[in-house]
Amino acid sequence: MPDRIRRTRSIETCRFCSGALLTSVFDTVFRDPDADERLFFAIPGALCVPCRQLYVDQQLIGILGLDGARCTFAIESDRVLVTGNAGHAGQAGQAGQAPAA
Repeated sequence: MPDRIRRTRSIETCRFCSGALLTSVFDTVFRDPDADERLFFAIPGALCVPCRQLYVDQQLIGILGLDGARCTFAIESDRVLVTGNAGHAGQAGQAGQAPAA
C-alpha cells in the first residue's frame, strides 16, 4: 500500500507568478460546466494575492464533485475561536474574557 500513496510537497509559491501564497480557509463559489453555482464554506486552500490564483487540494475537489468547475469567488473565512469548556457553568464568571495565550 505505501507504494500507492502519492506524496506531494506543499506549494510555497504560485506556479504562475512565483508570488507568495496565503494559506487559510476560504468561503468559495464554484461554477460547474452546466453554469450552476455552488457555495462552499471553510475550504482549506492557498491564495496567491498578486495574481488571485486559488489552490485547492485535488482530492478535495474530487470529493466535492467539482471536477471541471471553476472558482469564481473566494474570500478568507471569518474564524470563531471556541474553547473546550466555553459555556459550562464553571466558566460563567469568565464570559467576555479573552483566552490566555
